[in-house]
Amino acid sequence: MVVKLSKAEKKVRYDKKLCSLLDEYGKVLITAADNVGSNQLQSIRRGLRGDSVILMGKNTLIRRCIRFHTEKTGNKDFLNLLPLLVIRTLRHFPFPHL
Repeated sequence: MVVKLSKAEKKVRYDKKLCSLLDEYGKVLITAADNVGSNQLQSIRRGLRGDSVILMGKNTLIRRCIRFHTEKTGNKDFLNLLPLLVIRTLRHFPFPHL
């Protein structure tokens, strides 16, 4: 039987993985994947296989991990990535009363 991890445990695992990747690689590419189809994403993964690592995550979690990694290692170079992780807000457009 497979044990389901809690949200906190998943976040800890993600944090460890992202921190290890930041330690291992010198370059990072951040991109938005909104409205990208699964077939297109799969072909991108196939094309990058062996050369790169794709790690997808939520902006706020990535921000937290980068800040934690910076405090832990003292390497402030990755703080330049934070402005690229835009926090999206839900915009409300009220309809006129009919």
